[in-house]
Amino acid sequence: MPLFFEEQGKYRKLKIAGVNNEKSLQTLVENNLLEVLDMHFLASEYVTTFGGRIDTLAVDADGAPVIIEYKLSRNENVINQGLSYLRWLKAQKVEFFEMLLIKKLGKELAEQIKIDWDNPRVICIAESYSKFDLDTVEVIPMRIELFKYRMYERGLFSLEPLNNVERAQEKEKAGKPIVSAALVNPQVPDVSSTINELFEELRSRILQMDENITEKHTSYYVAYQLSRNFAEVHITKKAIKLLLRPVNYNDPKQIVEKVPDTYRWTMDRRVYLKSKDELDYIMSLIEQSYKDVL
Repeated sequence: MPLFFEEQGKYRKLKIAGVNNEKSLQTLVENNLLEVLDMHFLASEYVTTFGGRIDTLAVDADGAPVIIEYKLSRNENVINQGLSYLRWLKAQKVEFFEMLLIKKLGKELAEQIKIDWDNPRVICIAESYSKFDLDTVEVIPMRIELFKYRMYERGLFSLEPLNNVERAQEKEKAGKPIVSAALVNPQVPDVSSTINELFEELRSRILQMDENITEKHTSYYVAYQLSRNFAEVHITKKAIKLLLRPVNYNDPKQIVEKVPDTYRWTMDRRVYLKSKDELDYIMSLIEQSYKDVL
């Protein structure tokens, strides 16, 4: 999709700038991983015991291990390479990854991340893909995500997802949606009918905001996302806790709280929803967080 910029009342199309080599693309993404993909960087050129080097090893906001591979040439079989590294990763023990998190992120932040060892991701980043690539990821029952990058003049960079893995998984689970707050976090027993009804209404209104919004279920919360999470819903006995993105909110009631910096969370704004009377106001805050990922 072409991009345009305004200059003296006229629009001019931005020219695409080339990337010198694969390593420069890798360095650019790694240096901005939290901003562009909502992930914590763990390692570059990570040597596996199976042979070969993982371009980038990371962990996402939901605690899933992530393997990122880059390619400049359409002929490079980066998908098979990523799958090979995924096979190696799944052969490791979760303790291996826990120690890597502590080493790279520090003990305090590592303890805040709940590792989702059952759902590792492979991300491929390239300027273009062949039809074979697109067909391949459609039939492989694993989390393989293709991103197309564009580098433009004036230092502009875009990263566009080509296949929506979360939405495909939701289609497979059609007829089995989460409609109960008690199922969001089974560790909280005896969720009241009020909280359950409130969650159903909240969930419905979030999903109505945009047909491309996907719902990611973890063991502790439900995340709503486009390219990145914009809302995380946590269930407690007396309220629904929502974590939102770090933006300056139009919040006349001043109910948005700042999560302590020591947590180093990407979603570091917090609000509580306790009754339907608060729902309209809370939705206005969620919409502001949603616009931050557009």
